[in-house]
Amino acid sequence: MCGIVGYIGFREAFPILIKGLHRLEYRGYDSAGVALINNENKLSVYKAKGRVQDLEEYSKDKDTTGTIGIAHTRWATHGEPSNANAHPHYSQSESLALIHNGIIENYAVLKAELKNKGYSFQSSTDTEVLVQFIEYVRKINNCDLLSAVQIALSQVVGAYAIAVIEKGNPDQIIAARKSSPLVIGLGDGEYFIGSDASPIIEYTNRVVYLDDEEIAIIKRSEDPKIVTISNIEKTHEIKELEMNLSELERGGYPHFMLKEIFEQPETLKNCMSGRISIDGTNISLSGIIDHKDKFLNARRIIIIACGTSWHAGLIGEYLFEEICRIPVEVEYASEFRYRNPVIFPDDIVIAISQSGETADSLAAIELARQSGAFVYGVCNVVGSSIPRNTDSGSYTHCGHEIGVASTKAFTAQVAVLSMMALAIAKEKGTLKHDKYLELISELNRIPSKIERILTLNDKIRELSQIFTYAHNFIYLGRGYNYPIALEGALKLKEISYIHAEGYPAAEMKHGPIALIDNEMPVVTIATNSAIYEKVVSNIQEIKARNGRVIAIINEGDETIKALADHCIEIPSTVEPLDPLLTVIPLQLLAYHIAVNKNRDVDMPRNLAKSVTVE
Repeated sequence: MCGIVGYIGFREAFPILIKGLHRLEYRGYDSAGVALINNENKLSVYKAKGRVQDLEEYSKDKDTTGTIGIAHTRWATHGEPSNANAHPHYSQSESLALIHNGIIENYAVLKAELKNKGYSFQSSTDTEVLVQFIEYVRKINNCDLLSAVQIALSQVVGAYAIAVIEKGNPDQIIAARKSSPLVIGLGDGEYFIGSDASPIIEYTNRVVYLDDEEIAIIKRSEDPKIVTISNIEKTHEIKELEMNLSELERGGYPHFMLKEIFEQPETLKNCMSGRISIDGTNISLSGIIDHKDKFLNARRIIIIACGTSWHAGLIGEYLFEEICRIPVEVEYASEFRYRNPVIFPDDIVIAISQSGETADSLAAIELARQSGAFVYGVCNVVGSSIPRNTDSGSYTHCGHEIGVASTKAFTAQVAVLSMMALAIAKEKGTLKHDKYLELISELNRIPSKIERILTLNDKIRELSQIFTYAHNFIYLGRGYNYPIALEGALKLKEISYIHAEGYPAAEMKHGPIALIDNEMPVVTIATNSAIYEKVVSNIQEIKARNGRVIAIINEGDETIKALADHCIEIPSTVEPLDPLLTVIPLQLLAYHIAVNKNRDVDMPRNLAKSVTVE
């Protein structure tokens, strides 16, 4: 959600800020704005509802000179999308401009107090309250900007990543964070700010990640200084980014989502590289090896996640229970953190997140740590908050994912969970050695099998035309493929805005069957499994009620081909790894239906890539 970019240095800031905002568009937003200090020390704010290109158009005849500035893409929380509610926000005297990601929970109380002091407000946002409050604190304490920010933030309740600049001081940006990511890029005589690394990587790969309640004082031609809200100076290790600029380009594909779907053979190879031995006989994960006793003595595993990552967690539940014989619970992080859960010191909590910044997951991690549980992160973004707040973990190494609807991050998460299960099972002795070798061998074959599925893209595109104008979909799966039914339905909802629901196939008779008629498409995942015959029976029940069946089947399956209206044939694999294959045609089907409906596939309405607020 929301994007922050800032610059101070020797170049013109505006082009850098605009390019950075474009890099951040994938996060989801509804308005954009920029604040600049020109060579005459004038502070100007320009903002517009809509896309970054609308801001560019609005700014064409404005003074956009200056070598310092901050910019923002907003995803509406307090107040509807509008020019007035867009960031940056001025203070009342227009001497300060501030951008903000997060939510100030006590903004209403602060706003009422400021109104009593004579302050007026131009927007409905909590962010304008914060910048007015900083100015008020500065005035009554007669202090510098840093001190005012420290005092103000000590009285704020909520989450924030902020950047502030002030009129008459073209040599300083102050930035701070709490429960919302912020990264400082270190160039040669210039500095960059980003809510993630995407607007920075073009200029430098050397960054510092701020921790909660830390403030960065970034001055021209000086090393940044980092202090806490209570003014304790901090030092940070400089990290080198692993991201490549090519990951931020579409590479000839019409959308990032399609590019990322087609990248999955390669991203899974990267995910497994160095973890599966060269001879294919062993899996080694340092996070498991270093904490072997924790996993061997675990009472249970609790998996916490949101959205697509929660679906990966459901597959993890099947894997850990079947292969490792450890009881597993899968929880929505947003519910887990508020329901006073029972957590034991010998529990293992696995937190799954693509971005590593999901607010609910971070809060759930803190709750687990307070209860003494061992917390393991599965994350894609190196240096993000979840890896820094967990006891150990594994990166998915799938590269930067731009499309809001997750594809390659999901399969990488499932691959990591599969490797974790195999590594733990070997240590526990819960899996026969020949079965262990079979699963490793088959995991190695998954990328090439996905490549074969991707050759069906044209066929799936043609199939999508038949169902583009459907109003509802049902997705059915059993066992390991039940979470894939949920994921397939979510993908369709996210990017095409067609209502879709996923169910365990056997549950169809307990309600959803009432919806079946000749206008209801039913996607059934019907690959070879121990309950294949049961799924065949489900398809027969659908056809008996004139439902229209799209079946995902294994190559050569003539039984279901004779029953279903449409079949997508994919290679066979062992049942625990089936989700890595069955999800691919569902990603493509959702993508092509959305394209047919002329949807904004990479940036679907109301959605954000990284949900950093509750």
